[in-house]
Amino acid sequence: MDTYISKADPSILLCLGVTAAFGIITFYRAKKNQVQKKYIFGQGFLLLLLLGIFCFATLKSYVSLTLLPVACLIYYVYLPVQIMLPVDKKAVLITGSDSGIGHELVKYLDNLGFVVFAGVLNKNGPGAEKLKRSCSQRLCVLQMDITSSEQIKEAYLQISEMVQNTGLWGVVNNAGVLGFPGDGELLPMSMYKQCMEVNFFGPVEVTKMFLPLLRKSKGRLINISSMAGCIPLARFAAYGSSKAALSMFSGVMRQELAQWGVKVAAVHPTGFRTSITGTPELWAQKKNHLLENLTPELKKDYGEDYIEALKNVLLNMSVNCASDLSPVLDDILHALLATSPRGSYTPGKHAYLSVCIFCYFPLWLYDFFTAKFQRSKNVPSALKVFEAKSKNI
Repeated sequence: MDTYISKADPSILLCLGVTAAFGIITFYRAKKNQVQKKYIFGQGFLLLLLLGIFCFATLKSYVSLTLLPVACLIYYVYLPVQIMLPVDKKAVLITGSDSGIGHELVKYLDNLGFVVFAGVLNKNGPGAEKLKRSCSQRLCVLQMDITSSEQIKEAYLQISEMVQNTGLWGVVNNAGVLGFPGDGELLPMSMYKQCMEVNFFGPVEVTKMFLPLLRKSKGRLINISSMAGCIPLARFAAYGSSKAALSMFSGVMRQELAQWGVKVAAVHPTGFRTSITGTPELWAQKKNHLLENLTPELKKDYGEDYIEALKNVLLNMSVNCASDLSPVLDDILHALLATSPRGSYTPGKHAYLSVCIFCYFPLWLYDFFTAKFQRSKNVPSALKVFEAKSKNI
């Protein structure tokens, strides 16, 4: 054993030396990045760990000692220095600025020196008034219901007149609705249509209207999707489907607009507390609307107690989600200013892990993982009866 260790010492030293060198150059290069260091360090140390295990596990093979420095070199080349463009009063349109992510993003970008056009559902509402009080004189609040073609066109005319020859640097399609979480069979068609109208057709129409200004500036298009648009989540059939459509639209636009110099990114937040979940009063209205549209058969099979308990999904979302929106805001800023922005961002705790499990592991493992995470004692009435009969047998 001692003889083997002695013979392996030069290889171990070589492995450790290359690994240390890789760590130093990665750290040096990462320091030049103004944001997104979490991705750089996360990827870098993960690769270090995997390479280290592989190298030590195969010390008898000189191939492994050759692969390690080559892999380090490839990673160093792959890791670009993210040069951030200056703000320089760049003009950005943000939809859905009345509350939530859009509201905080307006204040965040305004504080950094952007010229922000805040599209709101109600220009005279409390959210709009709060923005006017807290932001600089550069802020322009616009009445912009993204389901209204007339309001989108009016906003375009106002913005194009103000930016003139400089164009519009960024469009952030943030406006969205959640609807009421429930089994896909229970949700009324009106809820599916509302989610698609606001979460997909609205952003598409806004994008089409403002693309001439983005092409003029070779700017950025950023669509705020959701983790529910990347992976299937029970009880979010309407919302998740609309966000999945938006994510796909973003990917296609990224490919098509590259020739114009316009960069496109989709942001998929998860686990953040915003007003999109609504209020208990709104939950009650949507639940009653859902019950009114159910057939007698569905009411019997699921039971009103089951439907009543669905509001706990929203309650748990509000309680368990993070209130700090800075990871989302930082990712949007990176998408706006980085010379090489990412095509997709997944801010939020364990967000990337969920995507990896869904994409790279068997579906039964993903279903098991999400079932444990979303487990609930709420069971439809018909299934309770069936389970009771099975136990008696």
